[in-house]
Amino acid sequence: MNLEQAQAAARAALEKHHYKDVCSVIQYQDTKDPKTKLTSKQEVTVLENQPCKLSFETVKGAEGTDTATALSQIIKLFIAPEVTISPGSKIVITHEGRTGEYSQSGIPAVYPTHQEIVLTVFERWA
Repeated sequence: MNLEQAQAAARAALEKHHYKDVCSVIQYQDTKDPKTKLTSKQEVTVLENQPCKLSFETVKGAEGTDTATALSQIIKLFIAPEVTISPGSKIVITHEGRTGEYSQSGIPAVYPTHQEIVLTVFERWA
């Protein structure tokens, strides 16, 4: 088995066993009304029902008091490497029967089998 075959097998196994969630990607774009010819900003779905995996990691802060230590949460999306999500997009993810809205927080780490995107909770369009 060569390297490409091994990576393809690893990707297939990863997607089969871990991608139990789905996501849609929405962008805020200029849209022209065909009747009025007026342009306005609207949400446009550019990707729908893409298999993925949402992961949550809780990290303890280094500083704290005698009674409490600061906690932070890292939210990470695992998705196919060829998927492109533009900065500023809203990512709607259904995970364990619950739907949440997120946005990309940084540059994706892209690997032959998947990519990892750190997310933040979506607050509003910029």
